[in-house]
Amino acid sequence: MALVAVVGVALATSTRGPIFTANEPGTATPAPHVIAPLTTSTTPTLPPRPSSLRLDGLDPCTILTQSQRADLSLDSTPTPYTDVAFDKARACTIRGSASGTVARLALVVDMGVDVWLSDEAQVRTTQVSVAGWPGLVVRTPGLDDACNVEVDTGQDQFLDIGFRDGGNTPPIPQNTLCLGAQRVAEAAVTSLKARG
Repeated sequence: MALVAVVGVALATSTRGPIFTANEPGTATPAPHVIAPLTTSTTPTLPPRPSSLRLDGLDPCTILTQSQRADLSLDSTPTPYTDVAFDKARACTIRGSASGTVARLALVVDMGVDVWLSDEAQVRTTQVSVAGWPGLVVRTPGLDDACNVEVDTGQDQFLDIGFRDGGNTPPIPQNTLCLGAQRVAEAAVTSLKARG
């Protein structure tokens, strides 16, 4: 499966304009005969994880305890589904009726979290620690009503947490959604650690 398809469907569809236009301030269109030199970039790496947290075989709707869901203002009944964007990963959504937010947990067990660090992902990432495990806050340009946190739980697997605005007026700022995603991720990792 193509990485771009995985990332694009996982976060949602967004309209992207051209990467480079002559109208952007501070940019210039290169002359047709000029060949730009090749540039190389290194893909950032995450720090090592303290241990692996098993995801395969788990029900994502049971990871957060009832108490954790209450603390996170996620009061609806968790709804399981299959996330086709991540090669049929087991996933779960939980709504917060009072907060107007929606959390999603997906258990990706066939690829590593480094897919988000690739230039092909076309997202902005920030490294974070999630209850001691390496993680990434992921923002997709043009998609301001959602934020993801990806937790490196093991070799070729990661916990994908999505947190989005469920239609509030005014909309919840993305920075607040990213903090919400981090809170859900912290609770999920804490719960996974307790399972051993």
